[in-house]
Amino acid sequence: MGVLIGISDIREAAERIGGHVVRTPTIHSPGLSEFLGTPVTTKLELLQRTGSFKARGATAKLLTLTDAERAAGVVAVSGGNHGIALAHMAAALHIKATVVMSRTAPRRAADLVEETGASLRLTDGMAEAFALTERLRAEGLTLVHPFDDALVIAGQGTVGLEFAEDAAELTDIVVSIGGGGLIAGVAVAFKALRPDVRVWGVETEGATTMAEALAAGGPVTVDLSSIVTTLSPPAVSQLTYDHVSALVEDILVVSDAEAVRGVLDLAEHAKVWAEPAAGCLLPAARQVVERVGDGARLGLVVCGGNATTADIMEWARRFDL
Repeated sequence: MGVLIGISDIREAAERIGGHVVRTPTIHSPGLSEFLGTPVTTKLELLQRTGSFKARGATAKLLTLTDAERAAGVVAVSGGNHGIALAHMAAALHIKATVVMSRTAPRRAADLVEETGASLRLTDGMAEAFALTERLRAEGLTLVHPFDDALVIAGQGTVGLEFAEDAAELTDIVVSIGGGGLIAGVAVAFKALRPDVRVWGVETEGATTMAEALAAGGPVTVDLSSIVTTLSPPAVSQLTYDHVSALVEDILVVSDAEAVRGVLDLAEHAKVWAEPAAGCLLPAARQVVERVGDGARLGLVVCGGNATTADIMEWARRFDL
């Protein structure tokens, strides 16, 4: 196992990015508590700049660049939210950014990237997107990886730092997993500050990169078929795998239909408009309650809200919701 980041790394990241990102609300949700039959506290990271937690990690990395790296520019590969965050935060810091995305990414995400003035490069799939990003990195751009970077993970870990500091009593935290940067950082923060809290990860069917990595004993490449592109890298990294295997209770897998149903349930019961990467938390939370029994007090990291009404309605019709 490699070296894991520590709570000191997350505190340093929090100090570095403090003037650039929002300390998002941590609130008890009466509606979700009634819906799930147990007390629920939410960390509303969909209210973050750029609509997701990704602004934290991107900013944490950008603020460490040398003058030469800033001048050369940065590149990132993204299923949506990381690219939006990097493009937006790089523009604010006057750094030229190139974002590589699959054509399967939401059109709104591509539009938001282009609106910042960043260069957008589209590929036929996520594997091709990662390959193009590596070529651009070799040409001299600095890579801002969405999860395989200790600075980025520390930045995402500030979500957990704030949640652990601001929430009342919790027994279990539920966090979505794409590449694993968010859950790695959140788990480090909670295990340092609230070691008795269990941390659970959630993936969707067709994007089970972390679950398959844990089964195989290390990162493996997965054939992707989930509609939830923001949770769909072709593989997790050794760095995020090491954190999750050491600190996370288990990975829960839900269907795409359940994730979309969760978006509708979040709107109805929590009064927030989230994306399927956050909607998957609710069916997973039910699994957690079934496994831990009475006395569960849940924390949900509502990671992002970058989905349009048209996106959700199309998916709802597809799954006959």
